[in-house]
Amino acid sequence: MKISSLRKKVCLVITFLSLLFAPFLNAQSVDINFGADLVSSYVWRGYKNAGASFQPALSASISGFSLGAWASTDFTSKEGKKEVDFTAAYNNSGFKLAVTDYWWDGEGQERYFSNPLEGNNGHYLETTLGYTLPETFPLSITWNTFVLGKGNKKENGKNSYSTFIELAYPFSVSGVDMGISTGFTPWESAVYGTDGFKFTSIALNASKSIKVTDSFSLPIFGNIICNPNLEDIHFVFGISFK
Repeated sequence: MKISSLRKKVCLVITFLSLLFAPFLNAQSVDINFGADLVSSYVWRGYKNAGASFQPALSASISGFSLGAWASTDFTSKEGKKEVDFTAAYNNSGFKLAVTDYWWDGEGQERYFSNPLEGNNGHYLETTLGYTLPETFPLSITWNTFVLGKGNKKENGKNSYSTFIELAYPFSVSGVDMGISTGFTPWESAVYGTDGFKFTSIALNASKSIKVTDSFSLPIFGNIICNPNLEDIHFVFGISFK
């Protein structure tokens, strides 16, 4: 399937879902979230995608169903790397099902992140299945698989079904919200550039709100992310505006 054809179909699906969702937007049960993060660098699943970036997000949810949009724009490099993602998801009793359209296209995307084959530009479609255990032990397990995408093919032209499995556990220390996570590719992946089972992300994160005035606090966060596959490490600092 050509990327241009896929793009049109994805856009039509997103438009249809938005129109289907619109009649419920005035209902009191609809939860609308809008905000943005400012990060020192954009690191995704252990791979640095861009430098300092601005990342807005918008979502609407009702009865476990949600539609969301997320974007990232690098404002420090000459290329101005850009990404826009759309996600449709359903959450219920700890289970999560989602489909995400990644748009790695537009200006500055010729070398969006390291891909050994064709470069990771264009549309990519990913399916997600996740489960979070009860609050007594809130470990979450997420399985993500790319089913469509230009750079998702092996050298022989077959779909590699690039998969990333992540385990994450949140906790709190002295009033600071923290979490630890790890993610790996279970088999050869064209998207992540691995030749089999490889850990690409081991991360420790922390977040807290700094009180500025009696009525205003500024949420900040920090992530230390190690990519054993690339023998690389990142320390990301961010500010949230939500």
